[in-house]
Amino acid sequence: MKKLIHSFSVVISITLVTACYGMKEYPAPGANQISQYKSLIEGKRVAVIANQTSMVGKTHLVDTLLSLGIRINAIFAPEHGFRDLADAGQPIENGMDAETGIPLISIYGSHLKPTPEDLNGIDVVIFDIQDVGTRFYTYISTLHYVLEACAENNVRCIVLDRPNPNGFYFDGNIADTLYRSFVGLDPVPVVHGMTVGEYAQMLNGEGWLKNRVRCDLTVIKCTNYTHKTYYELPVKPSPNLPNQTSVYLYPSLCFFEGTKISVGRGTAFPFQVYGSPELPDTGFSFTPESVPGAKNPPFIGQKCFGKDLRNAFKDQIMPPSKINLDWVIDAYRNYPEKNKFFTSYFDVLASGPMLREQIRDGMTSDEIRATWREGLKKFGKIRAKYLLYP
Repeated sequence: MKKLIHSFSVVISITLVTACYGMKEYPAPGANQISQYKSLIEGKRVAVIANQTSMVGKTHLVDTLLSLGIRINAIFAPEHGFRDLADAGQPIENGMDAETGIPLISIYGSHLKPTPEDLNGIDVVIFDIQDVGTRFYTYISTLHYVLEACAENNVRCIVLDRPNPNGFYFDGNIADTLYRSFVGLDPVPVVHGMTVGEYAQMLNGEGWLKNRVRCDLTVIKCTNYTHKTYYELPVKPSPNLPNQTSVYLYPSLCFFEGTKISVGRGTAFPFQVYGSPELPDTGFSFTPESVPGAKNPPFIGQKCFGKDLRNAFKDQIMPPSKINLDWVIDAYRNYPEKNKFFTSYFDVLASGPMLREQIRDGMTSDEIRATWREGLKKFGKIRAKYLLYP
């Protein structure tokens, strides 16, 4: 099992990683369990919701299914596209998969939810996308709308589950549905600690789909996975989460996307640093440039001063046990023009104005976390009903 932690430069003595040593096999996603779902799709008209992470070993799910004689009528493309990685927020266009000729339907462009026309003639939809376990990572919002559309159009949905690299904890404020958005669609905390299969069951079971519709849902489980399993993603899930450090830091650093602070987009280490030309020089700086996945990053060509978190594993602040609010609080305190620190997108990410107001009022991270306690307790009880893995 030492191969599983070859990237660690030090031994991290925490339960999460230690638990890996006792495992006989590395986790395998639901897509690999072909015998469990092949009979459910043979002879059916199938649509697949997938991207570059939807691999069965070294072969894409779509190519795997076609080799088995499965008829795929359509491919739905989420944020960042199907096989290729587009910039964050970049609309995805309808088209055709160049490798198979299958029609490609965007659900991150003119509409976010499959329409009745999109699902016309479809018997079953397969959802297979690697998530990273945060509410503002849009794949779970896509999942929500897919389940809703399937329920409304009497189409079965099969979720091929995948391990959640941040599945070992849940934390953050519960999203206020008065401020519902595509980066905060459901009343869950920032880190939900669930796989997409578990999350799908929760959406169905809690009646969170529109008009409380219920989808004909089947979840194909992962093997050799628990919520304490260390799982390093074999394929980067989006352009600016290139490694495990960025995946672990993302839940804490993503709040900076709603401020005048860069998270390193346009560098070789996005979501592993933060900084701004307006912060004081403490000895570390970076200069964003136009790069694939971040063609026009914030502060392009400007030197940004801030904090370097690339050694988060070595410094033993990763893997995390909770969201780190100190970074955004410290940046706010050190920013010279505080009335310009937050953008309107911060409230979208935080699902309401409360977190921004708490930071402006000078609350500490512990004081803010205390306001989350009751909501997390209630969510924990909901979450427990739908867990598929110990």
